Amino acid sequence: MAGLTAAAVAAVAFLAYQASASAPADLSAKPTTPGVASPSASATGGPKQPPKNPLAIPADSGVGERVVYALHDRRVWLVDEKNKATRTFSVMPSTVHPAPGGYRVTSRSGSVRGSDGVQIEHVVRFATTQDVAIGFSAAVDGSTPSPDPSKKTGGIRMKRADGDALWSFATIGSKIVVVD
Repeated sequence: MAGLTAAAVAAVAFLAYQASASAPADLSAKPTTPGVASPSASATGGPKQPPKNPLAIPADSGVGERVVYALHDRRVWLVDEKNKATRTFSVMPSTVHPAPGGYRVTSRSGSVRGSDGVQIEHVVRFATTQDVAIGFSAAVDGSTPSPDPSKKTGGIRMKRADGDALWSFATIGSKIVVVD
């Protein structure tokens, strides 16, 4: 048994030596061994794709001036007519979500009490789902807590400064695009 263990240790040591001998002194250097992928290649052999920019406007959100709301990312982009994001910010989604698709701003309110009892401002409504009005708003007290999952609410909350920006950008009839 001791002989097998010694042989296994020797084999591992030999393989480790070979691996270290072929490694470049500078690990950022390209390997010189043929058949070894370079750091700039992906597992499929093609060029490595740059990491996705989490703040980039979703590709499937259309063109032109619009508000883009990404459900999964919990993020909103205000996009100008040249398809450039003028602002992006995170939001706290409501318990009732709009289906992905295109909408138009249907109504706005300067200041009201939300369905959760919180005083809100700059309400921009654009959809109705499960008999619940869906819209963006900011709590007057600046809070963005998670909504009570036992209540059906449609307020997508944001910070007050973001609510101010959205209020100025999204007037009646403005395009809203919801993506997954």
